[in-house]
Amino acid sequence: MTLLRLEQVTRTVELPDAEPLHILRGVDLEVEVGDHVSIVGRSGSGKSTLLNLLGLLDEPTSGRLVFDDVPLERMRSGQRDRRRGRDVGFIFQQFNLLPGRSAIENVVTPLLYAPPAQFWRRRRLAADMLDRVGLGGRLDALPTQLSGGEQQRVAIARALVRGPRLILADEPTGALDVETGERVMALLDQVAEDSGAALITITHDRNVAALARRHYRLDAGVLTPTDADVAVGATVPVGTSAAAAPSPVAPAWPAASSPPVAMPSAFPGERL
Repeated sequence: MTLLRLEQVTRTVELPDAEPLHILRGVDLEVEVGDHVSIVGRSGSGKSTLLNLLGLLDEPTSGRLVFDDVPLERMRSGQRDRRRGRDVGFIFQQFNLLPGRSAIENVVTPLLYAPPAQFWRRRRLAADMLDRVGLGGRLDALPTQLSGGEQQRVAIARALVRGPRLILADEPTGALDVETGERVMALLDQVAEDSGAALITITHDRNVAALARRHYRLDAGVLTPTDADVAVGATVPVGTSAAAAPSPVAPAWPAASSPPVAMPSAFPGERL
């Protein structure tokens, strides 16, 4: 079943006193439910612009974007916002956790705008998701008390807690060391597969791209399907063999080095 489809999508920006800037050129892409797609490309290739379109944050200049059989042009602004909040989860290179809020408070945040069935169970849902990513013993830890890998796992839990149908991961391991990044991606891939969500990973990291089942390259706004070897090889630094890239490993997280720190369980003036 097709979840997301782009047909000859372009994105052009008009510049004052200059030629128009063509960021995306005739992009075709079809993503199935439960799919895992990687898109690799250098800086300036149009990856961020494509991510904004896939996440219903922007509109194409021309072409067609269809999400769950509904063309984007038929969605009113409010409908698009509600669909994005319900069906799309974002994971970024920077963790973007709320400072001064515990892990569970960060994961609860998307549920504050959820339907009643999720809203009234928000702490239970958040705790269950954190346990699923291996942080069941760190619910009350602040971001400053978590390692980089733990913070990214909190961000993953936050993106998945509402059960999105599409997960967009933008350089999700860019702020992590190689070993931690591999574990985070193996975890994300497994959780997405278990939940039946489609996962699109936008990256220039060969190890991250290798986990996907389908691969694309984005060059100067042109999206081209390719095979794993080409996609992975395209991201290897000069002088490095693609075959030398380490294989992804299953998540095997060490026990927390310190016990969880008890913190307030609610935002000021509100019980979560």
